[in-house]
Amino acid sequence: MNITIGIPDTHRADVAALYWEAFGAKLGLVMGPKHRALLFIGQVLRADHGICAHDAQGRLLGVAGFKTPQGALVSGSFTDLRRVYGWAGAVLRSGLLAALERDTDNDRFLMDGIFVAPAYRGRGVGSALLDAITAEAKTRGYRQVRLDVIDTNPRARALYRQRGFVETQTHQMGLWRHVFGFNAVTTMVRDI
Repeated sequence: MNITIGIPDTHRADVAALYWEAFGAKLGLVMGPKHRALLFIGQVLRADHGICAHDAQGRLLGVAGFKTPQGALVSGSFTDLRRVYGWAGAVLRSGLLAALERDTDNDRFLMDGIFVAPAYRGRGVGSALLDAITAEAKTRGYRQVRLDVIDTNPRARALYRQRGFVETQTHQMGLWRHVFGFNAVTTMVRDI
């Protein structure tokens, strides 16, 4: 398995599709329909905010994104939303997406999503990407890595615990649970 910082241009569409596969259930009501979501993700994807895992033949196995004050793996402005969803769609979506927004902090490196191709789950790709995120955080001078995990993803939570992440707080979604399909978000931190 090869781990690289950054997303090659040749894999942008693959990363967008894999991202949607991983997060579409959570984002579907807000970012759908699928064809528009893929268009949006492909346009706003920040190649410099992702770490990729490839096999020896160059196939994309998984990606871990991170967020810095300069941006995130998948972000985008109101203008980006308007370009894909129109003015009214952008107004609605930007308001709803604000409910999921997580701020960076100066003390911890923020992992902003990890996703592995279904055929490669359970084969160490997620662990390798978590190690790569930790290495990137260390290179940037951080002492901790922070991530958030939703209550409907116990497999990811178990992996994070196994890799040394500790739960620090849980935030209830309240009425937003009806929009996003999960009840709570737990912040987890790993010392480097």
